[in-house]
Amino acid sequence: MNEILDWLLNTVQSVDPALRNLLAGLAIMLETSLFIGLVIPGDTVVLVASTGVQDLGDFFWLLGCVLLGSLMGESFGFWIGRLFGERIRASKLGQRIGEKNWRMADAFIESRGGLAVAISRFLPVLHSLVPVVSGATKMRYRVFIRWTLAACAIWASAYVGVGYLAHTSYDQIGSSLKYGGFAFVAIILIFMFVVHFAKQRLEKTAVKMVEEDQAQKFKDLEG
Repeated sequence: MNEILDWLLNTVQSVDPALRNLLAGLAIMLETSLFIGLVIPGDTVVLVASTGVQDLGDFFWLLGCVLLGSLMGESFGFWIGRLFGERIRASKLGQRIGEKNWRMADAFIESRGGLAVAISRFLPVLHSLVPVVSGATKMRYRVFIRWTLAACAIWASAYVGVGYLAHTSYDQIGSSLKYGGFAFVAIILIFMFVVHFAKQRLEKTAVKMVEEDQAQKFKDLEG
């Protein structure tokens, strides 16, 4: 295990830090963009890149690139929605996403506003649709970017922090033990396990929020 892990970490570290960090930022920018974001595994790229961090200076450099990439991708989606609106949704690519997903994004933004923007950053599919839908509504960009910044900062810190923690833990303890590599793998797997179930919980919460708001609107109409 240690030999394989040493090879992997050395491979990541052999990449020029500037190039590595810029690629991570680019990957997350594409992941948060409409259509492209549905197929680009930006979180995986960031996690791998973070295992190559050498020191705190490099840590904050990578964190800054990832955060900037996230904000650029989210902003790109917002302005696409503001400029093109329904034309994006009616396009062939928009139809491939599915009307159900579009309606979910519509209802979520309508009911929760900026909070929906923040929560969507952690949800599959919606993280690419909500910025576009936000732009197509009357939401102001400064409101959108404020909520986006908070969510992206949490997301980026978590992914970069875990990769860096796993790497430094292995360097300080694991590399001197025969099965030290398992500690590195355990940190990554536990993190991915927590992320997976946190996303499921958030997705259920988002659906519940929408359903509750729609039920309240129905009651108000009846009243």
